[in-house]
Amino acid sequence: MSLGRKKLDIWTLVTILGFAIVIIFLIYPLFDVFKFSFMDKETGQFSFSNWKEFFSRPYYLRAFSHSMFVAVLTTVFSMLLGIPLAFFTSRYKIHGTTLLTTLSVMALLSPTFIGAYSWITMLGKQGFLRLFFASIGIKLPEIYGPFGIILSDSLQYYPFISLMLAGALNTIDRSLEEASENLGSRSFGTFFKVTLPLVMPSLAGGALIVFMMSLSNFGTPMVIGGNYLVLSTLAYNLYTSEIAESPGMASTVSIVMILCASVIVILQNWVSSRRKYASMLVNRPIQKKLTKGKSFLAHFLCYFIVGLSTLPLIVIVIYSFRNTNGPVFTKGFGLDSYKQIFFDVPKTVINSFIYSLIAVILIAVIGTLLGFVIARKRNFAVKALDQLLMIPYIVPGTVLGIGFIVAFNRKPIYLAGTATIIIMAYFIRRLPYSVRSAASILKQIDPALEEAGINLGSPPGRTFRTVTLPLMKSGIVSGAIMSWVTSMNELSASILLYVGKTMTMPIKIYLSVVDGYFGTASAMSTILLVVTGVSMFIVNKYFNRGSETFVSS
Repeated sequence: MSLGRKKLDIWTLVTILGFAIVIIFLIYPLFDVFKFSFMDKETGQFSFSNWKEFFSRPYYLRAFSHSMFVAVLTTVFSMLLGIPLAFFTSRYKIHGTTLLTTLSVMALLSPTFIGAYSWITMLGKQGFLRLFFASIGIKLPEIYGPFGIILSDSLQYYPFISLMLAGALNTIDRSLEEASENLGSRSFGTFFKVTLPLVMPSLAGGALIVFMMSLSNFGTPMVIGGNYLVLSTLAYNLYTSEIAESPGMASTVSIVMILCASVIVILQNWVSSRRKYASMLVNRPIQKKLTKGKSFLAHFLCYFIVGLSTLPLIVIVIYSFRNTNGPVFTKGFGLDSYKQIFFDVPKTVINSFIYSLIAVILIAVIGTLLGFVIARKRNFAVKALDQLLMIPYIVPGTVLGIGFIVAFNRKPIYLAGTATIIIMAYFIRRLPYSVRSAASILKQIDPALEEAGINLGSPPGRTFRTVTLPLMKSGIVSGAIMSWVTSMNELSASILLYVGKTMTMPIKIYLSVVDGYFGTASAMSTILLVVTGVSMFIVNKYFNRGSETFVSS
């Protein structure tokens, strides 16, 4: 009996808890999605009818090709923005680099649908930029459709590339570039022949993340896509039009999205493993000072890129203070939209804060414990759990929302229409980020510290609480703040899970945009932006882990 107790220590219980969470909130809902994709809607029997319909109807194949087209072009334009920004800010003295990084991460962390809605106010049929250019004889392209989706996504996701690339550029051996220049190669040639190949794994990793994020993005195409359907909006439309008990085609589209994301993850791992460069970091690159002309061009390019991505956020804030009369903007500025929020829909604001706070407490506590197990207890069960926790990386929010509403709309676990189902969606989507962050921090902490505590008679649980946890504190808090921000901004899963009493700010913003109430949408978007900005400031100021935390997640 004593042997049994010894084996069933606290970390064994944590491992069991991890498996229980993955099975209940990932495997179970996704199995239902998988099952319904092979179920005939009429008879309920096993059938390939949904798959045959998907691959035989141009309507579905068109949405698939649209998704690929948008994701590929978004990735290309994100690289065109991210590569020069990373290169100039890491290799040359650019004034305000910290500000540029903070603003680019702000754009990255802000809800995708906010940027999309902002571009409507600028380039929509009555957008102020469209009207301005029309007055001087320049006709801008239609913002609704692929152009708007690609524009909005590229300006939001390029920091994935710039941040990852900047980190890689700071770790390569300077002597390799110096050798190229000594052999007569110009800076331009050295960059393409030496520098870029050295950082190709990081560039490929960032590009593939952008591709996957664009492929699974729901908010942008839903707001600005118009009739241009992509897989994420197709899955949503199919689910809302099908009988909830048998969402056959919505499930089929969801599985297609998961398969696409899985291929991207496998490709990313393959590219990353092909070429690896190690450096002793004794000859780090140094920042050079450019001549006046080149310095002006470099500064202009960096500030132009970041300014363009920040422009939608600035427009949102300005529009939130414009006077309104119902859905119509009137002359002058005031607090009409904010008054409407806090007097008409205060429950929505409260819901967003409470739901995300509860989710983040769960994420921080459970994620830290699971991170410790994965970093320190590398047995077969833990390795299997580590792989299972990768699932949320490849499951788009729309798919998870469909899985939740189907799985938890019946016994034994009935959560439909409750706040719990939204909180658990937040929790399971962000849990892997906390686990990875905790495991990463633990790699920097010598296990000998914990072993010393145990050898002195302290139980493993107490040793973790008194020795390891204090050393992990800064990483845990910064990771929790990032998880809170992203939970506050979540739309793709919650749009399928909410009922009237559980509506959150992102859902209300989306519905306000659809209904034409841009003032209310701007005011609530500004609140989310302020939350994001303050959180970023706290992380950067007190934990110095802003970009690192987000990119690693």
